Amino acid sequence: MPATTTLADEILDLKRERRAILLAHHYQEPEIQDLADCVGDSLELARKARQFEGDAIAFCGVLFMAETAKVLNPGRIVVVPDPAASCSLVESCPVEPVRAYRREHPDHVIVSYINTSVDVKAESDILCTSRNAVQVVNSIPPEKTILFLPDRNLGSYVQRQTGRANMKIWQGTCIVHATFHARRVAEARAAHPDALVAAHPECPPEVLDQADFIGSTTAIIKYCVEAPAEEVIVLTESGVSHSLHKLAPHKRFYFVPNDNCNCSECHFMKLNTLEKLRDCLRTLTPRVEVPAETMKRALVPIERMLALG
Repeated sequence: MPATTTLADEILDLKRERRAILLAHHYQEPEIQDLADCVGDSLELARKARQFEGDAIAFCGVLFMAETAKVLNPGRIVVVPDPAASCSLVESCPVEPVRAYRREHPDHVIVSYINTSVDVKAESDILCTSRNAVQVVNSIPPEKTILFLPDRNLGSYVQRQTGRANMKIWQGTCIVHATFHARRVAEARAAHPDALVAAHPECPPEVLDQADFIGSTTAIIKYCVEAPAEEVIVLTESGVSHSLHKLAPHKRFYFVPNDNCNCSECHFMKLNTLEKLRDCLRTLTPRVEVPAETMKRALVPIERMLALG
């Protein structure tokens, strides 16, 4: 048997030995995406997490995604390369204020974006992703007041799409999408007049107003590949460029820098590396552990979301 000569070879060998599946978000580094069994957005990865035979899940994304995978696979080991890979939306929405809201408004429906901690999910009635948020809100009886959390831009977009007046919106934001500026989009349009604009609904409303298409990460990729234009200005995390260039190598994609870091990268997503992935498969640590009662309660809103299709 030939000796392992590269990190990638070592990771693949460990994956086989551990009977593990490797899940990676589109925002991960290209070398991680290339090793993954599945590359997707939050909804795709949640579904994939429960559709495999094996013993372990190595989740390359951010921690809330791995927590969701653990809830869906309580009997399997779930590991992450770096547990510090958090999310600004998760951090903007601690569980105690949500519990307090639940106590004060027991008749309201709490719709939580999947970008929340497992503890917040356990306090929620149903989850959503950017792909199905409009569908989820439309599934709730119109007389019910909704608390939508935690992303204010996604919540604003959903409210405009549904016309839902009785919808309260948490004021969290994504450190990448919320800092795209309408001025930068206008400059990109002027520089590339033949390009279409595709934007994630976590972007501010004034940015979305300039978009030709608004959708989830996977929807943006599909749109960019299938759109008749040869150039697309892309307003989401630049990790999607790897998939875009693989699927449509003849097209040109322009990523607009945001006003936060003059880039369009999520520093949390970029904490994961091949070395950390190799080490977590080797030691099966750090493990994602969730208390049994929290898993039981969080599973209910997750299953409700998945049942909508």
